[in-house]
Amino acid sequence: MEVDLRLRIGIVMIALIALAINPPARGGQSARDLVPKEMLGWKSDGKDGLYDRKTLFQYIDGTAEVYLAYDFRQEFARKFVKPGQPAIIVDAFDMGSSEDAYGIFTFERESGNVGIGQDSEYAAGFLRLWKGRYFVSILADKETPSTRKAVMALGKAIASRIKATGARPKMLAYLPRENLIHNDIRFFHRKSGLDYQFYISDQNVLDLDADTDVLLARYKLGDAKVRLILVQYPAEESARNALDSFVKAMIPDSRDGVYRLEKGTWVAAKSSGRFVAVVFDSPTEEQARSLIGSTLESVAKLLAPRYVPMKSGTTRGQTEPANPSYPE
Repeated sequence: MEVDLRLRIGIVMIALIALAINPPARGGQSARDLVPKEMLGWKSDGKDGLYDRKTLFQYIDGTAEVYLAYDFRQEFARKFVKPGQPAIIVDAFDMGSSEDAYGIFTFERESGNVGIGQDSEYAAGFLRLWKGRYFVSILADKETPSTRKAVMALGKAIASRIKATGARPKMLAYLPRENLIHNDIRFFHRKSGLDYQFYISDQNVLDLDADTDVLLARYKLGDAKVRLILVQYPAEESARNALDSFVKAMIPDSRDGVYRLEKGTWVAAKSSGRFVAVVFDSPTEEQARSLIGSTLESVAKLLAPRYVPMKSGTTRGQTEPANPSYPE
């Protein structure tokens, strides 16, 4: 009896250690659950990999920090092989939230949607997609008609296994639509994300961290492509401090937060509530002021509560946030 009890305790301890090392994903669905073992004659080579925030560097050293700058939880890797055919590698990332799955998808987005998941793109044997809180990349060692078919079939199979769709970042609704380049929107949180996409300073002049949400978008104004940075902070004071930091470090001689650089383009920066908007590369002062003004006006309008008429049995109407819509 005593030996049996010790054996049971040992089994429980092993199970607890296993859970601590590889905890189940939230919602009961892990990245491993998403990937089939066979597709159109390609089969798993049996050497799967499973990585978390502590071990991801072992798999993708050099780019792991891009994922870790989001709320990344887990990555599952599976290699598919078929005699006489190029190998195919599937990487499924649990990004913790649909907003961050969207964000990592946008990080290197280049082309239009191919209709898999909530957004996707395909080029030269490489499929990228996101759905719910998952980001998935599928890469063939070489593109052939057969590998293209298998890559697309894997993508569709994985997307179908993801049980729920997810929301895009609400901030997308604040971007002015006119002249917006829709495939050139990036969403991230930290300075490292901004440095990768659009380097502006060695210093963290906008006070970006894990608690900030950042959109980087581009607008086509004539022949110019103007950059807009929109940052949401946890508190209004944080936004005001970040604006002061940016102006002092980047455009200390500006007039009302607007400044003409030596190369002839204009920079503008302004805050409103918990938001800071910054415009770079504007060809004129008027266009810089117009874009930053329309952005913050959009923020104010969409954050303002709207009135809902009185319902039967109530004494007065009520207010609720305006319904946002998002650029695709």
